[in-house]
Amino acid sequence: MILQELVRYYDRQRALPDGDMAPPGWVRRPLDYLIELAPDGSCTNLLSRFTVEKGKRKTWSALLPAIGKQALKHTNSGKDANLLWDNASFVLGWQDQRGTKLMSFIHTIRHWLPQLEDVGVEAVLRFLSNIAANPDDTRALLLKFGALADFESRDPVLAFQLVGDLSGPIHFRPDVTAAYAARLTATDDTVTLGNCLVSGLSDVPLSMNETVIKGVWGAQSSGANIVSFNARAFESYGKTERQGENAPVGQRAAFAYTTALNHLLESGSRNRVQVGDASTVFWADGASSFDSEFTLADFFGETKDDPDRGVRAVQALHQALATGRLPVGERDVTFFVLGLAPNAARISIRFWLQARLADLAPRILRHFEDLRVVRRFDSDPVAPSLFRLLAGLALQGKLDNVPPRLAGDWMRAILDGQAYPATLLNAAVMRCKAEQEVTYLRAAVLKAWLNRDHRRRQPDTDDTTQHFKERLDVNQTDTPYRLGRLFAVLEQIQRQAMPGINATIRDRYYSAASTTPVAVFTTLLRLKNAHLKKLSEGQTVWFERLIGEVLAPLQDFPRQLTLPQQGRFALGYYHQRQDFFTRKDSDTPTNNTQEE
Repeated sequence: MILQELVRYYDRQRALPDGDMAPPGWVRRPLDYLIELAPDGSCTNLLSRFTVEKGKRKTWSALLPAIGKQALKHTNSGKDANLLWDNASFVLGWQDQRGTKLMSFIHTIRHWLPQLEDVGVEAVLRFLSNIAANPDDTRALLLKFGALADFESRDPVLAFQLVGDLSGPIHFRPDVTAAYAARLTATDDTVTLGNCLVSGLSDVPLSMNETVIKGVWGAQSSGANIVSFNARAFESYGKTERQGENAPVGQRAAFAYTTALNHLLESGSRNRVQVGDASTVFWADGASSFDSEFTLADFFGETKDDPDRGVRAVQALHQALATGRLPVGERDVTFFVLGLAPNAARISIRFWLQARLADLAPRILRHFEDLRVVRRFDSDPVAPSLFRLLAGLALQGKLDNVPPRLAGDWMRAILDGQAYPATLLNAAVMRCKAEQEVTYLRAAVLKAWLNRDHRRRQPDTDDTTQHFKERLDVNQTDTPYRLGRLFAVLEQIQRQAMPGINATIRDRYYSAASTTPVAVFTTLLRLKNAHLKKLSEGQTVWFERLIGEVLAPLQDFPRQLTLPQQGRFALGYYHQRQDFFTRKDSDTPTNNTQEE
């Protein structure tokens, strides 16, 4: 199913007038230099295809022949050169101690374009023969065009161009492309035929090795595979060391789905977002105005150049649903979501989802409605991204410390409209207790989790019901929520009695109060009396009245709170604490400035 949809996406993109998907047998890759040649094989210039802005190199991509998986990843043999383009070690034999790479490059041209009488190819072969006969000429050539330092620091990608040729690089010359196309469609005894599991076609050439997938965060930088076999235990009976026959996929289908996936995973793509350790890509089975101005990635990720894009996307979606302006013809457009995670040389499928736009849009909006909680600072994001939320739950704010499956399970729950995973609640509660602080992002996660859990336990409840509100709810009688409010009140009394105090009861008692209330609150209520003596009569009366209101529904202090109850405690604490720092009437005896 996944590979079939990727093939369909490739075909749709290829059919677009302005589509930039590489055709079969080609790959789109950054190209650093063009070696300009005269017909006699002499080098007349070295044309750079990159710019440097603020110390960062920006290289233009080019369409290049892809004769095998080496188009994205070389083996260590040095004998798998590309056709008419490659790294400097292959094209110039640069820093190739054994000299095998340059000879492989020459052999590849003669093997793929035998007896082709083209002035461009002949110029390339003459140039390469001169380099092979005089290896020291390479350094002189690079010095001549001022590129030696660049070549010594990396292995740039090179191709060729004939001087004065308006058709572009030599691999784009008409005779060359015609000969290459004929060679691609030719079959011989080395080609294995079989039934393609993706297209369903019979007796088609099978792909022996899948082209590598690049761009998956945490995977090998040289690329990894979705379909591969590296041990006898994974091979089918009778298919020993016959990679392509263990999971037969036609060459055309294999090229299509790997090209589509690499296209979606490109850096800067609007169709990808990093969700924890899962590199997540999105696409649709048809055109949609919903996916033109804002993509699904805008709802869950954030970019440095436009951090408010996600907020605008949520606002636009809310307005479209509220006014019924979601285009009727697009309601049945299906969106696909694929989450990929690194696993050594392979890529594991973390999650896969497909849903109609009419079903998906309300679920996304419901996620942000569930998250909405009173902000602590004006700088807090109105619609926080999953990236920022996960960082708020991780040790030291690093995504490397997020539990591996948490991000994927959470994303799937959002897009399926289901209850959030228990691991999410555990991560939020544990981080609050470890740091003795309930931040805005953690409070948002807790509120969303608790509301979804309430709707799960109460099936008759409407999906839009918010059992726990955005702000302080004085009518909420839930015991752990009230205890959290009480803890915030006692902390505020201490702050009023001891202005400028560095550490409050939160730093010492929060973890115990949210876990075993009966062992802590009796002590805290006694301490409260000493603090009230330092306040004015008006402040004392006001706080005593507030404590009475908070304690009114409580029968007794519980001995222990479960994990969900600890979440409700944290939310009650956050709500009450933020209520203190919300602007009050002039007769309110508490501070009305935000806590630093």
